[in-house]
Amino acid sequence: MNSTKRVAVMLGALVGALGGVAIALTLVRRAEEQGRENVISPGEGMRLGMLLVGLFQQIAALGDGE
Repeated sequence: MNSTKRVAVMLGALVGALGGVAIALTLVRRAEEQGRENVISPGEGMRLGMLLVGLFQQIAALGDGE
C-alpha cells in the first residue's frame, strides 16, 4: 500500500471513530434527559442501520458519476 492510500485509510478511520464517539455521546445524553434506560429502541436501531447502509452505498458510488 503506498503512502497516499495509507493516509486516506488512516484519515477515514480517524474521522469514523470520532464521528462514532460523538454520535454515541449524543444518544446517551438524549436517553439520560428522557429518563430512559435504553439508548435506542429496536425500531430506531433498524432505521439507523438502514440509513448507514444507504450512506455506505453513496460513499462507494462517489467516483462512478464521472
